Amino acid sequence: MTELDTEPRAAQAPDPDEAAPSGTFVEALAVEDDDPGLFPGDTGVLPFEARRVLALLLQRRYLAAADHPVEWKALLTHQQVVSSRLHDLFVELVVDRDYEIAYKRQVRSDGLTIPVLLKDEPYKRVETLLMLFVRNRFRQEQGAGQAAAYVDAEEMADYALGFLAHDETNLSARRREIDNAVAALARERVLEEVATGRYRILPVVEILLPVDRLRELTRWLHGADEQAVPAPQPDEDIAASPQEADE
Repeated sequence: MTELDTEPRAAQAPDPDEAAPSGTFVEALAVEDDDPGLFPGDTGVLPFEARRVLALLLQRRYLAAADHPVEWKALLTHQQVVSSRLHDLFVELVVDRDYEIAYKRQVRSDGLTIPVLLKDEPYKRVETLLMLFVRNRFRQEQGAGQAAAYVDAEEMADYALGFLAHDETNLSARRREIDNAVAALARERVLEEVATGRYRILPVVEILLPVDRLRELTRWLHGADEQAVPAPQPDEDIAASPQEADE
């Protein structure tokens, strides 16, 4: 009979000259280079779409889904982090999902001394009159079930002249004042010119003049004389900024 070898055997070291069988060792994956950023020296951490919407919010008075649908979607996706970045500047983000409008607002707190980045710019008296007029037109068209509200430049001029032209001898100067006010509301995206002298009233007018403010100014309008026309501040919900650029 053949005897079985029951003594333990010492493990033999592998021959260094002998090639390892395929699959014995797994190669380490190459470490990818860090993200180089969006531009040289970029240390930002937000993705491009979040940065773009943040920049638009800083640049513009407000961001509307109708004008920027891609950016509006990005805002809703990154709302928390965009809001956090604005908080770092003592600025709040307000998102109105009903009207699909987002805007910024200066943080104000009695317990904090902070630099103010956004300033309130008063509307001139003619702009105030036109804001009231187009806001009422917007409400009327909404109540009638219309998808959009429109107004003509001549309608606005006639309305404003009805308050401004009492005993006026220089009507051409008044008309220039009204034309400048219409142009200002168009720059601020309260009005959008769709044809020469015809404007669509944009939903942001609802935020600039909420119902309680509208009623207050309407009461004043029907009881005030020409010299008493105030220059109301825009609601602090949408405060203009010196850095904001018109597009």
